[in-house]
Amino acid sequence: MPVVKVIELVGQSEHSWEDAVRSAVAEAAKTVRNITGVEVKNWTGEVKGDSIQTYRADVHVAFVVEN
Repeated sequence: MPVVKVIELVGQSEHSWEDAVRSAVAEAAKTVRNITGVEVKNWTGEVKGDSIQTYRADVHVAFVVEN
């Protein structure tokens, strides 16, 4: 049975929360192999004036630990 490790990341985007999640997973994939899933823990954003400027997603990324 494989062992799965979970790391917590914060992704950012100027476009959407979904893009913030994709950004976090894409950055993790540069150094982490065997990613199997992502769980969004929190959605936040930075507001300036009357609009959201930066979307943030706190995510847990799961990956299989290699032997």
